[in-house]
Amino acid sequence: MRLLSNLGQWRSVAKEVVDRTMIAVKFLCFLHVTNNYVCTATHVYGPSMLPTLNLTGDVLIAERVSPRLGKLGPGDLVLVRSPVNPNRIVTKRIVGREGDRVTYYDPRHGDIAQTAVVPKGHVWIQGDNIYVSCDSRHFGPVPYGLIEGKVFFRAWPPDGFGRLGY
Repeated sequence: MRLLSNLGQWRSVAKEVVDRTMIAVKFLCFLHVTNNYVCTATHVYGPSMLPTLNLTGDVLIAERVSPRLGKLGPGDLVLVRSPVNPNRIVTKRIVGREGDRVTYYDPRHGDIAQTAVVPKGHVWIQGDNIYVSCDSRHFGPVPYGLIEGKVFFRAWPPDGFGRLGY
């Protein structure tokens, strides 16, 4: 009789473990879907987006729906997988969409303004600080598929907390 009582206790404990494990798995699945398809938080730092973003780093929230729907335009801050180093995500501003004629100035090539037409399926991105930014002026238009998300909110530092708009 005592053996059956212990067996019942083991079943109860096993059911509890399975239930808690399923809750954890569901939560992790929810986090995965949210982070990869809805919105994500990212830490950005460096001088290329001065004065919009801080040199020492900001924590930004980016939504991932707009790039999939094609709802991006000039002035939007975006997270882009770097065409130079695919392991890095960079934060830049869209300056032109497909079909736009973009006139830009590259300080490394003197005072000559250059013009480019953005091809179909691409965007022209630039950092706000043109003197130190590696962007479309150096590697050309970026395929739309490399855009990871549209930045819409700064979560850190506290003095910059709030929406980011153009």
